[in-house]
Amino acid sequence: MQCVMRLFLLTSLTMFAFAANSVLNRLALAGGEIGPAAFGVIRVLSAAVVLLLVMQWRGQRPGRPNRLHLVSVLALVAYITGFSFAYVTLDAGVGALILFGGVQITMFGGALKRGETVSGAAWFGAILAFGGLVYLLAPSDFTPDPAGALLMGLAALGWGVYSLVGRKAALPIKATGENFILAFPLVLLVWFIVPEAIVLTPYGVLLAMISGMITSGLGYALWYSVLPRLDTALAAVAQLTVPVIAMAGGVLLLGEGVSMRFVLASGLVLGGVAVSVFGPKGR
Repeated sequence: MQCVMRLFLLTSLTMFAFAANSVLNRLALAGGEIGPAAFGVIRVLSAAVVLLLVMQWRGQRPGRPNRLHLVSVLALVAYITGFSFAYVTLDAGVGALILFGGVQITMFGGALKRGETVSGAAWFGAILAFGGLVYLLAPSDFTPDPAGALLMGLAALGWGVYSLVGRKAALPIKATGENFILAFPLVLLVWFIVPEAIVLTPYGVLLAMISGMITSGLGYALWYSVLPRLDTALAAVAQLTVPVIAMAGGVLLLGEGVSMRFVLASGLVLGGVAVSVFGPKGR
């Protein structure tokens, strides 16, 4: 029971870190403190530096890149890039809901491909949660920006693949550190390809560094450590709690409004999570 509670607390802490990334990114971009590409570069660099220091403290050194690294790094870059640019137009909570709804689809597909058994409760919860996402994106006066939603869809695909590959990581901190180190030149290339007119401010740089060092670097290392102990389907559904946390942060820190459509969509998502976790064969 103690191990289960510890796993629950670690998973919850990781979800708060994921939500914080959405709030930090949106907070920096909405205020014009930094551009999306620059935010991504500083975020990745900060994460790489702090993880490299932790690796050295633990007596670990980066290894040679392999095929697994290639998949992880490309997925991480797709996530970072899509995530950063999507938050130019999306609110924190809406962006997180699109992101982790897409992640759920990707990870469920991965679970089926791996031949994992998905319980009926998990299926029902997934369908319920996905229904909330569809309802949010359906045409209306509150429909999110299409370009932002598409970019967040790219981020969802990247994060879903990154999480699936992460289940194979034997040394979470080392694997996460190597991924961020290898991803840095690619996100830097994006910054050069997509020039930004926005001048970097100290506040914007600080937000990007916090996102990189704490909620990305250490947060993702923690995620890699708990992933092997979670069913793929349950790991996918658990992440759907992030949008609601991000929404609360957006309201408190950014003054973002909350539409009834988002409230209902979030209710469907949380209902899906509850069914998946507490239903028959849930943990």
